[in-house]
Parts: sequence; structure tokens; C-alpha cells
Amino acid sequence: MGSTATDASALARELAEARERYRVARPVGAALDEQAREVMPGGNTRSVLYHPPFPLRIARAYGSMIVDVDGFEYVDLLGEYTAGLYGHNDPVILDAVREALNDGLGFGAHNTRELVLARLLVERFPALELVRFTNSGTEANLMAVSLARAATGRPAIAVIDGGYHGGLLTFGGGEGSPVNAPYETVLLTYNDIESSRAALRASADRIAAVVVESTLGSGGCIPGSPEYLRMLQDEARAAGALFILDEVMTSRLGPHGSAPGLGLEPDLITLGKYLGGGLTFGAFGGRADVMAAFDPSKPGALPHAGTFNNNVLTMAAGIAGLTHLLTDDALNELNARGDRLRMTLRSLMAPYGWTASGSGSMVGFHPVTGPITRPADLADADPGRRELLFLDLLERGWRPALRGFIALSLAVTDDDVDRFIDDVTTVLAARSSR
Repeated sequence: MGSTATDASALARELAEARERYRVARPVGAALDEQAREVMPGGNTRSVLYHPPFPLRIARAYGSMIVDVDGFEYVDLLGEYTAGLYGHNDPVILDAVREALNDGLGFGAHNTRELVLARLLVERFPALELVRFTNSGTEANLMAVSLARAATGRPAIAVIDGGYHGGLLTFGGGEGSPVNAPYETVLLTYNDIESSRAALRASADRIAAVVVESTLGSGGCIPGSPEYLRMLQDEARAAGALFILDEVMTSRLGPHGSAPGLGLEPDLITLGKYLGGGLTFGAFGGRADVMAAFDPSKPGALPHAGTFNNNVLTMAAGIAGLTHLLTDDALNELNARGDRLRMTLRSLMAPYGWTASGSGSMVGFHPVTGPITRPADLADADPGRRELLFLDLLERGWRPALRGFIALSLAVTDDDVDRFIDDVTTVLAARSSR
């Protein structure tokens, strides 16, 4: 599995053996997977969670740990794809949710907690002058893009080739997902200033918004250069379009999100994931003059629906996390821990033909030599090698994402990081010697 390339047949054999060990060790998970397939397509209701021969099925979780239905425990390095920043079952958040439960659910009306959480977010993120809640990051991005199109009267959005802004805004491979929302798109090459500037200027009169992540979360955990991101912002302004920074994942990269440290002042930002304290959450907002289009007290206001936008449990959990757990020091220490992990992985994996990418507490690792500056640089990453390392790490009690993605939680310690580094070293060395 190292830089002295294992031939395809050997890799296929090793992968088949690893899958079989996984299957035999988890009879309860296998049985439940068969039952799930009777009522859900592929036994699945969230595509990214699937991996062969059948996905992990978790029974319970605590702190940094998850436990599957067969009793195997794993250090959770995936962190619910950045949503699990606080770890599992933090008592502060649980107490806040229990207290909210005592007041009742589903008021069908405004409640007091939404005001508190909205104020906390506006005070935390400089780009937010006004904010609206949604149920997910996908919804937040759809609403922000739709707002930009309504505000400018233009049809198109400029997005990154390989970018991801939710299940209906996926732009991998230059074609996008067949279930994407039907927006006209202009594709940009990440971190390529000249080609992206030319594409934006060629379509300037049609672009309503430029939408980008400062680090591509699902697109390979690839950071954007400050110069590239500022160019996108400048070109959006010059074209009369809105600059939308998708901070659904990247808001965890600094106490006030990723924008201030990069010199960015977006017109709109989108949020989600951990800011709901581990419950269903999304938000979008920004300039007051733009967001005022949703003011229902004004004639011709834009509609924005969502039965559970202000659900009391999410509001309570979000407030508890931001007021009692997420100090600036805690977040800075977490991102420093992630930086250390990434740089160490990059060094130790290089002899085996792997590299690591990311920013702060978001870490990716890939079976390519690097450097990685855009999603296309991962085109030659062997999915078999990815899966084999994933299964090897599961056997040793670690759970990253199948695609080689880590989102550290506050519950993951320096000792956890050190032990993970040791196990990665051991696994890669063992595979390369076969």
C-alpha cells in the first residue's frame, strides 16, 4: 500500500480480506443492514455514511467515543463531518435540552431562545448584521443563493469545480449532481487566480453570486489561498454580484469564523453543523440591506418557510454550546491540535505515497503525493487504498471518514492524536512490507 506500488490484484486481495474480517466480526450489524434494506434503498438514508460491505451502525456514544451494535468502540475522529464539535453527550448541552423539553415542543410561534441564539451569532461573526435560521447547511446555502438571485435579478452562480454546498449544490467533476437545484452555474478552478478571474469577467452580467468555502470541506479538505479568495470577493463586487462565503464547516476554524483571518468581508455567510449544539441547524445572513428582503412587515417581502427553523431544542443546545463550552481558547487549542496532526501525518505518510491537507481541526489524508491545491489533484487517488486504510483504522479503534477526512472534536485529546499517529505509521509500514 506504499510508494512501491502494490499491484492491482494484490490490493484487491487485501481489500477483500479486510472486508471479510469486518463482516465476520459484526454479525449484529450485518443482520440489521439486511433489515434496513427491506425498508430503505440500500438500507440507507444518508448516502455519505455508506461503505462496503455494510456501514457501521452505532448504538451509543459518549465523549470522544462511539460504540457500534456489536460492541466495538472507536475514537470518533469524524466528528459528524464537523457538526460534532462538542463531542458526544456533553452534560451542559444535555441539561439545556432537558430544560427546554420541560417548556414544550413545537409552539408554532416565536420563542425566546431564538432571539438569544440569533444575537450570539450576530455578535460572533462580523459579516452577520441580520440572520435567519434553517434546518441544515444545505437549506442555508439554497436560501442565500436564492436571495442573491432575487436581489440582483440575475440567474447564474459562480462555484468551484469540485465544490460542495449541500446535497442540492454539488459540483464535482464539472457536471454537478443530477439532483442539483436547477441554477445556471459558472465553474471556477480553485486557487487558479487567472482562469477564475477570466471566467468571472466573461459572465459578469449574468452572475448573481460567487459562492465558495475558504477550505473545501467535502471537496478534499483543500484550503484556498488568501489571494485567491480575496480575488473572488473583488471580482464579485466589481460585477455587482454578492460574495457568499460558505462557513457551514469552516466557521470552526477561528473564534469569528475563517473570514476575518483571510481578510474577507462577505456580503452573506452560511452556517450550520456544530452551531446547533449537535442538533439540526442551519443559518444564513449578512448585510442588513440585503437580508431586509425577508422582512415580513414590508410589502413584497420574500418568503422563507420552515416549520422547525426556530425549534426550541436546537435553540437551547446552540445557546448552551456558545455560552458555556466554546471559548476562544478552547477553539484555538483545537485548531492547533489539528494543525499538528496534519503536519505530522504529511511527514510520516509521504514515504508511502500519501499526503495530508486541510486547515486547523479539519484534516484530510489522501493516497497521492501532492501538493493538493484543487479537487482535480485528487483524480488519481486510488479508492481501494483509501478503503483499505479506513478498514485498518477501524480495526484499531479509530473512525475517520471513508474518504480520509477528520474533524476533531473538543473531546479528542493530544494523547488521542499521538496514538492515532502511531497507529497510522504502524498500518502503513505493515502494508508496505507485504
